[in-house]
Amino acid sequence: MTDTFQSAVDIARDVRAGDRSAVDIVEPFLDRITERGDATNAFVTVLAGRARERAADVDEQVERGEDPGPLAGVPLAVKDLTESIEGVRHTYGLAPLDDNVADRTTVTVRRLEDAGAVVVGTTNTPELGHTPLTYNELQGPTATPFDLERNAGGSSGGSAAALADGLTVLATGSDVGGSLRNPASCCGVVSIKPSFGLVPKETRPDAFYSHSPFGVLGPMARSVADAGLMLDVLAGQDDVDPFSVPSDGDYAEAAAGGVPAAEFSVGYSADLDRFAVEGAVRDACREAVDALADAGADVEDAAVGGPSKGDMTFDYGKQATVFFATIVDRLEDEHPDLDIEGEHAGEVSPTLLNTLGMGRGHGADDFMDANVGRTAFYDAVEDALAGRDALAVPVLATPPLPLEGSFPNEIDGENVAGLPMDWMLSWPFNMSGHPVVTVPAGLTDDGLPVGLQLVGHRYDEERLLALAAAYEDANPWSYPDA
Repeated sequence: MTDTFQSAVDIARDVRAGDRSAVDIVEPFLDRITERGDATNAFVTVLAGRARERAADVDEQVERGEDPGPLAGVPLAVKDLTESIEGVRHTYGLAPLDDNVADRTTVTVRRLEDAGAVVVGTTNTPELGHTPLTYNELQGPTATPFDLERNAGGSSGGSAAALADGLTVLATGSDVGGSLRNPASCCGVVSIKPSFGLVPKETRPDAFYSHSPFGVLGPMARSVADAGLMLDVLAGQDDVDPFSVPSDGDYAEAAAGGVPAAEFSVGYSADLDRFAVEGAVRDACREAVDALADAGADVEDAAVGGPSKGDMTFDYGKQATVFFATIVDRLEDEHPDLDIEGEHAGEVSPTLLNTLGMGRGHGADDFMDANVGRTAFYDAVEDALAGRDALAVPVLATPPLPLEGSFPNEIDGENVAGLPMDWMLSWPFNMSGHPVVTVPAGLTDDGLPVGLQLVGHRYDEERLLALAAAYEDANPWSYPDA
């Protein structure tokens, strides 16, 4: 295994023990970013000098006999969207904010750095994270390392591609409709969409906007153990976020494995009883859950009731488009020279302008009425989870899409509307708020990665991570260059 495909667990253990130097660890990553950075276009800003200084600080702490933290010396990439680092370029994926510099370090980044992580750079995202394909007018598209002609997915595509290409060990992501899970599927990595409030968000001037639909921050990694270790650092109440909740879970221990597969019960749905899903995706996910069953888990097909896909799409669309329109309003208040739908309209993707236009067409009553459908789907998921530890569901209806392509109008022989919501099986769980661990399901015959969602009970991430670890044991995974 090459130097840049090491695990966070191993790196942190060795650095804390004084067996390895954080400075020596970070250099191969910086070298590989230089060598491979243009291949995937994962990074927006590389922080080589800052990373070397931070790594030296970690080594000095160890030399003084201090504990630098559970992520000591672990290279980390930060998504260039909701999170920011004081004094570092912060673009939100927007060309008009190319030169914007953050004036604060947000709570999640503070927690990760306080735990010893070494930030190597910020990663690409579509403008404001508005679409599940990573492309913007500032940076261009981000590719999955599995096929450089295919998109890494979005909106945390830069983070996922950086992980899969060995450019970092951990990465942050955010998720309003699948933005942690879609790129994890396209790049064959692990992500955790936590229960709402488990990981605090620092959003000003509006600290309350992320509840409709549920928008969260979460970890991305190459293994369940690494993702659990990262969640351990991120989770827990902070006064900056009025929705944040206390946490006493030991996610690192749960993700380390050890609970046999036979102790878990899983319901499997190939399509959520709503979606058209390509055969290659169905086959990969079926084989993956069958391997879990062969390892001893109780796996059976599960039905998921509730509203129709059309009604759910309409409800989600109302809240998601209003969500993005509101973000633009707040961002323009913060940056008075920014005019996304006016002066700067030619500098952003047409899909962002379409999203904002739809959002501005909905009234407050439309926005609130969507919660009735959300409630019905929440109840349906709760019914499907009754007596089970999790539901297993594909992340996407197809393998990764072409690098700068559009969403399919036909899936598995069925005509669809060409909407991102037809392609993703992820967004319904932003409506319900259930936690999801995304794991690699396997590869298609063309060598393209497929991801599987493990959907668990709210605020029971420990049990869900223990299941994900058992799943990973039953479905070993490796990367092309590892």
